[in-house]
Amino acid sequence: MEFRQLGKSGLQVPALCFGTGTFGGGNEFFRAWGQTDVAEATRLIDICLEAGVNFFDTADVYSQGLSEEILGQAIAHVDRGSVLISTKATFAFGEGPNNVGSSRAHLTRQIEGSLKRLKTDYIDVYHMHGFDALTPIEETISTLDNAVRQGKVRYIAASNFSGWHLQKSLSISRQYGWASYAGHQVYYSLVGRDYEWELMPQAFSEGVGALVWSPLGWGRLTGKIRRGQPLPEVSRLHKAAEQGPSVPDERLYRVVDALDALAAETGKSVPQLALNWLLRKPTISTVIIGARNERQLRDNLAAASFTLTPEQVARLDEASESEVPYPYWHQRQFQNRNPLPPAYRE
Repeated sequence: MEFRQLGKSGLQVPALCFGTGTFGGGNEFFRAWGQTDVAEATRLIDICLEAGVNFFDTADVYSQGLSEEILGQAIAHVDRGSVLISTKATFAFGEGPNNVGSSRAHLTRQIEGSLKRLKTDYIDVYHMHGFDALTPIEETISTLDNAVRQGKVRYIAASNFSGWHLQKSLSISRQYGWASYAGHQVYYSLVGRDYEWELMPQAFSEGVGALVWSPLGWGRLTGKIRRGQPLPEVSRLHKAAEQGPSVPDERLYRVVDALDALAAETGKSVPQLALNWLLRKPTISTVIIGARNERQLRDNLAAASFTLTPEQVARLDEASESEVPYPYWHQRQFQNRNPLPPAYRE
């Protein structure tokens, strides 16, 4: 398994990370993802470790703490120093006006809660799950910096921030000499390339590593969707259109057609190709994969075992091309003055 630097931090992370949103299934939303129990979770963790994937991502709100609890039990049999744990906070956890957001009150409580549920003394990467516009950024970053100084958190990261949210946070960290966001967990896939417009050039410029969530486009690139075919009767794809970003049908089918053609040529599965395409892109530190069972996990893990050629990447680029909004379409007319990240210009 290839290891990559998380942004410009000193932390090395595997190219693939295992997401544990399927652990627990504590409510209707997460039951649609999966209901993995401790025994199955332990088995999946062991398969990851055998493949060289030692990075595991969760969040306090995944089944209201149940995912963290199961992950903590599933890694109890391995040396803590041999694994990396990522978790998150910001969204509502329980009742009350102070049980949500990125305030000192909420974060202090959630850090302690996550440590307890995970049965660990420290968190390797701690994410702000979303931007909290009601809490001063200074309050959020100083709280995180204090957790780093106390040894409860090793590295901090953002998730789902806009470019200016992230830039202002980085500037405040520099101003006060506080811990700085080393990573940004982002949605990025062949059917969701918005990350490329502003956040990718920013990540390249500022040294912030991307941790990609939902790399298969909310399940759209699992190989279950084809032109003229109905969706499987039991599938979270039925909820994708309601809860996830919209994707025009023709664009989705164009991407799937290109993946199918490439799968026939290479012998690789559609998900493997979609994941490998992401691994070829600049600023990507790790791609977070999920799995309901061993078969899905092994298939996804194999995505890191080969390398798409530049020509194959270009074919997928062309098939997944989408309209770029203003001002990015205007800036791209003058790439000699507004260059894309170097690896992306190949």
